[in-house]
Amino acid sequence: MGILDRFRHNRAAQDKAKDTSDAAERKVNERTGNKYEGQTDEAQQRIEGSLGMDRERPDRPEGQ
Repeated sequence: MGILDRFRHNRAAQDKAKDTSDAAERKVNERTGNKYEGQTDEAQQRIEGSLGMDRERPDRPEGQ
């Protein structure tokens, strides 16, 4: 079992990674004046998706 497989099965590690990811997104948006908010959100979703951490976004319609 590889390190990413162990990560995908560890809920506590995923929760911590999501919190860190959210904090990083907020910091980028803060430093850029929300100028690139769409791009940072998309990047965050792609990174989390590649790590198997897909999550529902209540503020975005299904399929976006």
